[in-house]
Amino acid sequence: MSTHHASYTTYRGRLAPSPTGNLHLGHARTFWTAQQRARSRGGTLIFRNEDLDSARCKPEFVSAMFDDLKWFDFDWQEGPDCGGQFTPYNQSERMNSYRAALDQLRATGLIYPCTCSRKDIAAAAHAPHAEDDDEPIYAGTCRPTQSSKLKVEGCKLDDRAEQPATFNLKPSTRFSWRFKVPDGETISFTDNNLGPQSFVAGKDFGDFVIWRHDDVPAYQLACVADDAAMQISEVVRGADLLVSTARQILLYRAIGLRVPEFFHCTLMTDDAGVRLAKRHDALSLRKLRELGESPATLRSKW
Repeated sequence: MSTHHASYTTYRGRLAPSPTGNLHLGHARTFWTAQQRARSRGGTLIFRNEDLDSARCKPEFVSAMFDDLKWFDFDWQEGPDCGGQFTPYNQSERMNSYRAALDQLRATGLIYPCTCSRKDIAAAAHAPHAEDDDEPIYAGTCRPTQSSKLKVEGCKLDDRAEQPATFNLKPSTRFSWRFKVPDGETISFTDNNLGPQSFVAGKDFGDFVIWRHDDVPAYQLACVADDAAMQISEVVRGADLLVSTARQILLYRAIGLRVPEFFHCTLMTDDAGVRLAKRHDALSLRKLRELGESPATLRSKW
């Protein structure tokens, strides 16, 4: 499947940090690219606070995120702090939008309930865990057969939808919703930075979770729903999310949404060649700020 992107009349980009730790210099470089691309096109930059993970998202990280980005000379036109036409800009306040997307996917018959735990999946994974990806290829333990219908007690499902599955789950059963990928299909897109990209469904990535067992939308679904709702024309993010882009293209297609363009930035590494993560506190914006570093000087080294 080759993806054709519908064109937007105006450029809309976004910064979408998650307040699960202090932002580091790698985040800043990717976000700066997003800001520069929006500015060079006379476009709009949107700030979205991706705070769905209530266990890891902390209020102190939210305030630090805003402070550090403002210190680094970031300037957005829409966001939680300044409003805009697509409020709210905190993901934790957008659950109705995600539930609507989930309902649309249930009606397609392309998702199914999965009772496997993360440990089960890791043990049954039939492909190595990619270093740049957070989801091993699912072995298909709960994948439905083609012949019967889905029956989940306590779940409202569209009776008109042909649901190929074999489940009879009690209301108390913990399960996630998983998207059934078209095995063997090549998902192709042209990245505006890294060029042509292709990933084979079922080989490079498997059936993936779109709604977690704790009743929270997974990253893939929330990201697609929000980028579509906020009319993002180009998604700028790290190259570690290239495989996620292939997954998300399938979701855009399934829900019937316009696919944005993509620009994946190369990742920043430390002196040892290790990719920066939020645990690299020495290169966090907060630490660099405390040390008296200048944002302009830091940017000049890029």
